[in-house]
Amino acid sequence: MTRTPPLVLAICTASLLASQPANPGPEELDAAVRQGVAVLLKLQEGPDEKRAAEEEAQRAQWPYEGVYRVKGQIPIGYRVGGTAIAVMALVRAPGYAEDTTRTAAVGRAVDFLCEAIEHPLMSTDDFDGGYDVRIWGDIQGLLCLSQLTTLGLVGEQRRERVDKAIAFYLDGVLKLEMPQTGGWNYARPAGRETKGNPSVFVTAVALQALFAAAQAGCSVPAPVVDRGLTVLEKARTSAGSMVYSGAAGPTDRTSDGVPGATGRMTLAETTLVLAGRGSVANVRGAVDAFIVHWEWLNKRRARPGTHERPYMVAPYYFMFAHQYAAQAVELLPRSEREEYRRRINELLFSVRQEDGSWNDRVFARSAGYGTATALTALLSPGIEPARWPPAKP
Repeated sequence: MTRTPPLVLAICTASLLASQPANPGPEELDAAVRQGVAVLLKLQEGPDEKRAAEEEAQRAQWPYEGVYRVKGQIPIGYRVGGTAIAVMALVRAPGYAEDTTRTAAVGRAVDFLCEAIEHPLMSTDDFDGGYDVRIWGDIQGLLCLSQLTTLGLVGEQRRERVDKAIAFYLDGVLKLEMPQTGGWNYARPAGRETKGNPSVFVTAVALQALFAAAQAGCSVPAPVVDRGLTVLEKARTSAGSMVYSGAAGPTDRTSDGVPGATGRMTLAETTLVLAGRGSVANVRGAVDAFIVHWEWLNKRRARPGTHERPYMVAPYYFMFAHQYAAQAVELLPRSEREEYRRRINELLFSVRQEDGSWNDRVFARSAGYGTATALTALLSPGIEPARWPPAKP
């Protein structure tokens, strides 16, 4: 077990005690969630990159948009992943069952997630390594549909199709595990069986998806989970940060230092605790580091390009980091949570746009992803993530 260095703790404690603006109260939080839901419903769109002006029956997706394209189009992995993330936020927001507009939007999205398994670029049959984002579709599709199943939100009319899709996405996650090392990465060497370095932030989310699948009743191989957890443990540096990919070593790069690693630190330490292989002290240290070094993330928010020096922070880690910092807070002792929630909510509200959305990219479409992750962060106090091994029914 690695302890957070005393210097980091001292800096973080001083930062937490510093005076801050008043945090958003319950009414402001409720209003922000309601407005965020409205934003997501407005942003739902149809296939082939058509926008929300289409007929409602065709509006089933919330594609994540980045710089990466496949034949000039947003890859199917980003379409599945972005849609799944939006669905999870919408069903968690209060009043879902009584909101017919929302339930209809989610129903169309679930149908899309089930249909997407037929897309040729979601199949693992022709996978041959390289830069390939279908793993994000597998991970988020599995996580979303597993959570809906556990929450009892899959109606009988969709049960068979959802079960088939869960099996497909689970099979994809298992088959795309990194050879020899375990863990997962979307940027791999060419060759299906070529050894490469697993990515911490992909591995941790994949593990949480496997935890959710097991909770929903799927059979998840324990050795796959164990290998992934070991990847996270080996990635922790002596300073308490998590390297971007591979294992930590004596020649850790500047980009693997704490300021550039805060998004994946909270996620990785939380995932380890959910599997009984981490510590609350490490989770607390990761959340403290996120708050102290938040400005390094903010410098890259909604900026062009991807990884930039000195810490190689890419814009798309910004909202991702907030979601998992908020998740991490809920694993801290109950007496500490309120203050940490206040700090993270303040940071979220400081970058909220006038229309009630959040977006860390230069692409307007990615406001769907940004708003969904922000809502998930705000709603984290009411979300209980799946653990490993799964609890008995």
